[in-house]
Amino acid sequence: MKGAKSKAESKRGDAKLAVNKKGTPATKGGRKTGKGKAAKDPNKLKRPPSAFFVFMEEFRKQFNKDHPENKAVSAVGKAAGAKWKQMSDAEKAPYVAKSEKRKQDYEKNMRAYNKKQAEGPTGGDEEESDKSISEVNDEDDDEDGSGEEDDDE
Repeated sequence: MKGAKSKAESKRGDAKLAVNKKGTPATKGGRKTGKGKAAKDPNKLKRPPSAFFVFMEEFRKQFNKDHPENKAVSAVGKAAGAKWKQMSDAEKAPYVAKSEKRKQDYEKNMRAYNKKQAEGPTGGDEEESDKSISEVNDEDDDEDGSGEEDDDE
């Protein structure tokens, strides 16, 4: 047949086109060969809200009182955005001040968090060692009790 590809040629062509979902070339078995993403720390602090989001906290309460039938989050966001744009810098100043204060508190807490992380597992080992001591003592008590029962029989 003219223009027909052999089986070997079609397999090679398919391999060239094979790409996994993330945009990297497919590897054998569809697995990545490099290391994965580091796990997130659940104890890490969240970033402080911007002045707009501080404003949104108060605006959302007022909007929900004025419009109890409107449950759409998008409606609240659109109304808040429109009002924020109309506000002058003087009207925004209290929200900016609250945002700055939260940012300073966040930075202080982050320094403490980073210091604790730099110390590493020493703080966590104390708790684990206390637990392991109590567990060992519980196991010793159980073993002592079972040994006495064996002697009584």
